[in-house]
Amino acid sequence: MYIETVPNRSSPPAILLREARREGKKIVKRTLANLSHWPGEQVEAFRLLLRGERLVPAGELFRIQRALPHGHVEALLRMIGKLGLDTAIASKRCRERDLVLAMIVERLIHPRSKLANTRHWSDTSLSEELSVANVDVDEVYDALDWLLHRQNRIEKKLASRHLQEDGLVLYDVSSSYYEGHTCPLARRGHDRDGRKGLPIIVYGVMTNGQGCPVTVQVYPGNTGDPTTVADQVDKLRERFGLPHVVLVGDRGMLTQARIDELKNHPGLGWISALRSGSIRELMKQGYLQPSLFDRQNLVEIRSPEFPGERFMACYNPLLADQRARKREALLTATETKLTAIASEVAKRKRKLLSKDQIGVKLGRVINRYKMAKHFEWTIEDDCFRWHRRKESIRAEAELDGIYVVRTSEPKARLSAEDAVRGYKSLAQVERVFRCMKGTDLRVRPIYHHTEDHVRAHIFLCLLAYYVEWHLRAAWAPLLFQDEELPQARQTRDAVAPAQSSAKVKAKKGDRQTADGLAVHSFDSLLMH
Repeated sequence: MYIETVPNRSSPPAILLREARREGKKIVKRTLANLSHWPGEQVEAFRLLLRGERLVPAGELFRIQRALPHGHVEALLRMIGKLGLDTAIASKRCRERDLVLAMIVERLIHPRSKLANTRHWSDTSLSEELSVANVDVDEVYDALDWLLHRQNRIEKKLASRHLQEDGLVLYDVSSSYYEGHTCPLARRGHDRDGRKGLPIIVYGVMTNGQGCPVTVQVYPGNTGDPTTVADQVDKLRERFGLPHVVLVGDRGMLTQARIDELKNHPGLGWISALRSGSIRELMKQGYLQPSLFDRQNLVEIRSPEFPGERFMACYNPLLADQRARKREALLTATETKLTAIASEVAKRKRKLLSKDQIGVKLGRVINRYKMAKHFEWTIEDDCFRWHRRKESIRAEAELDGIYVVRTSEPKARLSAEDAVRGYKSLAQVERVFRCMKGTDLRVRPIYHHTEDHVRAHIFLCLLAYYVEWHLRAAWAPLLFQDEELPQARQTRDAVAPAQSSAKVKAKKGDRQTADGLAVHSFDSLLMH
């Protein structure tokens, strides 16, 4: 028996089940059944059965031995390809590029040590996608060295994409603690992580005006923030070929000494802020008065002591209330401790407290709450008296809620409101540090033994955040973040506290998008 397809001129072909036999020189066919009404899959299965092949249910054709998570790997690799980050790292695919991309993806999925990376990426489809299965950790460190050698070229490509002539460039510095004693970059310095007793490593990050990271530079732990500015100026002008941009840095970064140096580069603008001492001097000289804020929260002033600069004085009443409450709480806490010291001194009858002993106890209180400028005290053997300095407190209260943004840019290029918005955009660099130090990327603790590996590790974390930054923008509708925030930053009141849009309020309240999808954090959405 066999199945034969017989064509018809004006009708679909007939599917017939037939048998054939030979009679002399002729072959005689006999039709056993018409299968034209059968589905095509059923006809093909019957044809295979007539050929003697064994048919089994589809579910028994294969068995799943192991299922590897793939969705998050696919999302990250697609974004890397869309951004062209792979070609920015190296124009052609090679073993080193695959290892670097694998470390970037792994840093976002499961941030751990490089040795742990080689163990974990075999638990996802990443090892198969980039052919990095069974990689030795020494090969990973060789890839880090290869990446560090290409850092300047990669950063130059990123700068050409995201930095623009006459645009804003945000710059800030942070630090992370170091575990070990071998890296020459690890020094004692101002630790922003609060881990006492450990050396630190300092690194500065530069982004565009929207917070997209472009470059990172690593310094020894005892490097002061202002001393790093000169390197960034050279980088912008020489390496990136941007003779005129506006560098934005906080008042601890762009100090008066650094600003004087920036004036030697006439094409380079800057935005920073005044310290409280300078603001107080403006008030004493009459250039800044509280009455200026009776009807407005932003006023532009000038001072002959700062030629060529514009000052944008801002007043935020909510910030004023916050500072007043905080100061009063610290004063009250300090008074409580000082009262306890005075009480202890008065109670001592047999073993009296000396001036030195009282001074030690006083120093602990003053160093804890930082309120020494608002108190006066008298220390004698077996005697301790104190009182508030009301004039000092009043003088500080006059500055509550007031801050002054300074810039070298003329009004024709930068309005007063945009100057304030530009300074506030430094919060975007702070977000880089939060993501790099937090659970997203875990740049710390740093264990690498050599200086090159530390630099490559921090650069790798920056590249991972570069991918995350773009993913957050693409996934904004599914995240607990305001989709209208980038546009709102350009138009909202420059001084007043930011307000969430109605759209994000509804999203946070319902924990669902307008389409009924669940809203996630970045981590949970990536895992989901």
